[in-house]
Amino acid sequence: MTNSRRRKGLTVASALLGGVLVLSACSSGGDDASAGDGGKDTSQAKVDEAAAEKTSEAQIKITPKDGSDNASINNSAAVTVSKGTLTDVSMTTADGTAVDGEISADKTSWKPSVQLERSTTYKLAAEAKDADGRVAHENASFTTVSPTNSFIGTFTPDDGTTVGVGMPVSINFDKAITNKAAVQKGITVSSTSGQEVVCHWFNANRMDCRPDDYWQENSTVTLKLALDGVEGADGVYGVQQKTVTFKTGRNQVTYVDAKTKQMKVTQDGKTVKTIPISAGSPDNKTYEGQMVISEKFKETRMNGATVGFTDDDGKGEYDIKDVPHAMRLTTSGTFVHGNYWGADSIFGSVNTSHGCVGLNDTKGANDPDTEGAWFYNNSIVGDVVVVQNTGDKTVAPDNGLNGWNMSWADWKAGSAV
Repeated sequence: MTNSRRRKGLTVASALLGGVLVLSACSSGGDDASAGDGGKDTSQAKVDEAAAEKTSEAQIKITPKDGSDNASINNSAAVTVSKGTLTDVSMTTADGTAVDGEISADKTSWKPSVQLERSTTYKLAAEAKDADGRVAHENASFTTVSPTNSFIGTFTPDDGTTVGVGMPVSINFDKAITNKAAVQKGITVSSTSGQEVVCHWFNANRMDCRPDDYWQENSTVTLKLALDGVEGADGVYGVQQKTVTFKTGRNQVTYVDAKTKQMKVTQDGKTVKTIPISAGSPDNKTYEGQMVISEKFKETRMNGATVGFTDDDGKGEYDIKDVPHAMRLTTSGTFVHGNYWGADSIFGSVNTSHGCVGLNDTKGANDPDTEGAWFYNNSIVGDVVVVQNTGDKTVAPDNGLNGWNMSWADWKAGSAV
């Protein structure tokens, strides 16, 4: 055989042998390799199966979702888990300050134990285990609603207080409300007396709520603010979620008669005391109408310049730095207060004030036996003072807490729902 033939023979043999080796390599799986997988390599499938066996079944959910903005300061930052239990949850602000929170007794949920701040970015990291002890992790970051994009309502009276039967619920919003119906639907006022309560909008920033007549004495009134997430104006959302309760005391209504210059104090319809007074002078008449005591001061300063009473030099016509036993009736500056600078003879005989109702009193507000002290000590915020026969106009319903000077029909007409 020639060398060329020998080389050809070796080449053919090598090719055949190589083919056998290749076939041997592909068939190394034996019978399993031909069981319907078309010759597919099963090594990756086994890796995937092994990884699946190591993955935790615990499913962690964080709300709001990662990247949210304008998030609620009340209902955000909730963590829940299914098919497992929470083992650790941490919440921090962007600067690393920790936020207190608590995992539930059954270890399936977590929430912060403090109210969140507005315009703040928070980060949440949660860890859970499934029944086999396999660990799962979840992280999220969100930003709460900013002051620019949110509104709050400042309300009166305060939670837990006892007030007079004339006290309305008055809410002043820090942003103009254009979606009045939506906001009003998020506010409910009810009383154990069962009286119907209607809310009235004086303007875009103020809403008061009251019954047809004064509250019944010794009842409990509940204000519920469910404003979280309510859109009060375009792009402006509520953040409050709060329940407030207050009680009404005895039914005290005081009648001031500028003509007789006497003040009659009644409780539950019975006169308990008559006090001589000095009301507004003929040039500075006192408003007429039903007024509600909104503030009390044992002593306060009264400067005429703050309410428009100035002399030719622009100074206040009066500036008394220690007016005793003062109780506010209007925002514009009408008070019932003690008077120590007037002669005793004016009370019950002549009207001399710049529009307030004055009672005989002493300087320093320390004499409990004066008429001014008696009325102050026996009055509470929310008591009604009805001023009559002054010759002046009726006080505006929104000048103070004086919506009682509006008819029930007109009051209901100011409701947005």
